[in-house]
Amino acid sequence: MAANTTQTARTVNTIDRGKLDVKALVLLAVLLAAGFILNMFVGKAIGAASGGMINPEFIISAFCLTILVVRPTLLQALVIGLVSAAVIQLTTSLPGADFVAEGVAAVLMAAIVNAGMKTSAKKFIPAVGTFVTTFVSGFIFMLIRMALMQFDMAIAAAMLPVVALTAVFNGVLVAALYLPVRAALKLND
Repeated sequence: MAANTTQTARTVNTIDRGKLDVKALVLLAVLLAAGFILNMFVGKAIGAASGGMINPEFIISAFCLTILVVRPTLLQALVIGLVSAAVIQLTTSLPGADFVAEGVAAVLMAAIVNAGMKTSAKKFIPAVGTFVTTFVSGFIFMLIRMALMQFDMAIAAAMLPVVALTAVFNGVLVAALYLPVRAALKLND
């Protein structure tokens, strides 16, 4: 009798989902470092090429990707957002505002991911979650800037299209990167 030689594919989780452990923090650090470098060079080039209409924020993409992989709790996501905001302070035009914007946005991303990845719509969560997260972050940043400028509506008129286009850019970017990152880390959904 012939033995059944069919083997089942085995997937190994290299990141413990739901835990903000050393592996998750290393992943965040690597992605934030890449995001920072991309902000400095590629982000500025895209901003210049688009006449300032798209200002990619690769650090937001980095923390969204980290949240997709790690699936942290809301409190852990807040930590991820605050760490990301600390990195953004090196390049921001409004110091301090990112702590509010990225903190809220990271918690929102975690809520979207933790709820959405359990549904049949999970294939859309990387793009939609990142779009919403980036838009909310940019909107909060814009509101803080407006508050400091006595709610000058010209700021909203100038910033809102940039926020929306940047959110689209980040959503597409994270959606494109999520599957290869998930495969490289050998993660199940």
